[in-house]
Order: sequence, then structure tokens, then C-alpha cells
Amino acid sequence: MGNAQAEKRVPVPATDESTRGGSSSVLAVDVGNSVTNLGLFVSDSLVATWTITTPERLTPDEARMATMAFLDSLVRDGGATSPSDSIIASVVPDLTDVWVEALRCITARRPLVVGPGLKTGVKMRYNDPGELGADRMADLVAAKELFEPPFVVVDLGTTTNFEVVDEDGLFIGGVIAPGLKLSARAVSEGAARLAMIELKAPSSIIGKNTREAMQAGIVMGEVARIDGIIDMIRSELGYTPDVVVTGSEAGVMAALSQRINRAEEHLTLQGLHILHAMNRR
Repeated sequence: MGNAQAEKRVPVPATDESTRGGSSSVLAVDVGNSVTNLGLFVSDSLVATWTITTPERLTPDEARMATMAFLDSLVRDGGATSPSDSIIASVVPDLTDVWVEALRCITARRPLVVGPGLKTGVKMRYNDPGELGADRMADLVAAKELFEPPFVVVDLGTTTNFEVVDEDGLFIGGVIAPGLKLSARAVSEGAARLAMIELKAPSSIIGKNTREAMQAGIVMGEVARIDGIIDMIRSELGYTPDVVVTGSEAGVMAALSQRINRAEEHLTLQGLHILHAMNRR
């Protein structure tokens, strides 16, 4: 499929008959700058996820084929059948209509697209709610459902986003910083002798070779930045919010951080499912 490559599929075992064919199923698609995450919900359960790289160019047929490869693999595994509806959050404007057309072909229904006009239930004290990214909105919707305020959502993607909800349940703003992989790529591209490395915590903060030194700087540097920004948010608020992290590295960061309370890898997809239930009639 063009330049897009499938990276992983994570099936979630069915626990009852409601997760089999014949039940309402919704496909949630989160189109990010680096990767596109797909999640299939049957009833209220996320039964499987699929991740592909986000290419610069993509046709509706290519997006449809990638989605069908995901769905066909579930059928082969005895899992859920094709979705009856879909919803998209996209931060890549050039690809939004591509995915709309692809999903319309699969479900025979135009997908919901996160943006102006959708009910969210999120109360804001933010200068321009219209500029808030669709993925950030989905995170807030899911966190509002799962956690009591105050809380901070840390979303690990191309950028590392911090979304702050105060003790009154109002979204009051956030922080946007370069993401873990973006930082690693910048170091590698900016220094001729420094290659890309595996992003994992080193055994010691003092690297004994170049690879370990880069891991210490990039991975542990990201942990220090997250904890430091959380401390500054706490100081500005005057109280201590809970902190939840989401994204593919959520578990790793939660284990290394001293400020993160909980990891929810698929928070954005969960938010999309909630938005679908709120808005689709």
C-alpha cells in the first residue's frame, strides 16, 4: 500500500457472544503525523488494534486495502466481522478525505470526522477551541469518562502533548513539545556520526558507549522533561492532578516516570468510540 506499512496488530480476546458477528461494530481511525492507529470496537469493547505508518501520499484504495487487511486478519482469527460504522480523528488535512472515502466504501456510510459541530461534553476555558487537534480532543473525551478531575493527559506521539483539566473539570490548556521519536531523529540527522538507536532506557544514566549515552539523553531526557513539566503544572495550579499517559510508549514511560499515575495506551481510540456514541444517531 504505497509507502504505508503495517506495524502491529493487537487482538483482544473476546469475552462473550457480544463480540462476535451480528453486534454493532465501529472502526476508529486516528490519523497522526507519524503513524495511523485503527481500533475495532464491538459493542463497548476494543477487540483489536492495528498501526501503520502515515505516508506523505495515500489514495482511498490504498487506505481501504490497508483497513481490509486488518479486518480480514480478524476474520481469519475467528474474531469480529466488518464494521457497520466508523469515526476519524485526523491531524493530517491532506489525508482526511482519503480516509473518509476509504471508510465509506467499507461501511457504506460516511464516517464521523472529529471537528467543529460534534458534541464532546468537554467544558473549556481555552482561547480558541477550534484550533485544538482532533487527537487531543479525543484524549480529553476519554479521560473525562475515565478519571475524576483534576488530571493531566500526556500523549506520546510525533509531539508530546500535555492536556490540563482543572479541579472544576475545565480544560484550561496544555503544553506541546517534540516527541520521543522526533527528538531521536533530529539528533541522528543533525549529527553525522550519531545513528538512530533503539528507544529504551539504558542500564545507567552515564552511558558507557555512544548508544547508551544517546539512550540516556533521549529516553531519560524525555522522562525528565515529562516529570519536570508536570511539576511546573502542579506549581501553577496549586494542587496535584492525576497524570495519565497514552501512546505506544505509554507503559515504558509510566514505569520510568515518578509523576505518571496510569498508562492507557489506546486512550485516543477510546475517546473516538465515546464520541461516536455521543454523536451518531
